[in-house]
Amino acid sequence: MIIDHIGMTVRDYDKSKQFFCRALAPLGIELVMEVHGWAGLGKAGKPELWFGVGGEKQNPMHIAFIADTRDQVRAFHAAALAAGGTDNGAPGIREIYHPDYFGAFVLDPDGHNVEAVCHRPEP
Repeated sequence: MIIDHIGMTVRDYDKSKQFFCRALAPLGIELVMEVHGWAGLGKAGKPELWFGVGGEKQNPMHIAFIADTRDQVRAFHAAALAAGGTDNGAPGIREIYHPDYFGAFVLDPDGHNVEAVCHRPEP
């Protein structure tokens, strides 16, 4: 990853925490820590996505998470919808980017465009 971490403000901390924890679980991303009203999610104990309440929310943001498989992309999409997200692009190939770009898009409770993408070809 080229970015150490990203932070964004949200309107409802608990709603966003529930959404992101459920939506990103299929990608192996989990809540790592909470500090001063901010949640840090990541893998292997390293928080990379931070969100909390306060200040103006950045709108709209686009955040894309790496998926190891196309099944993880599908699972992310289903989990994000079940967590209250809004469909913004069903799982599928996006050849405009490259022939193996398999992504899915969901709007979070604040309208941020959250994506899971797998760049690997179908096995």
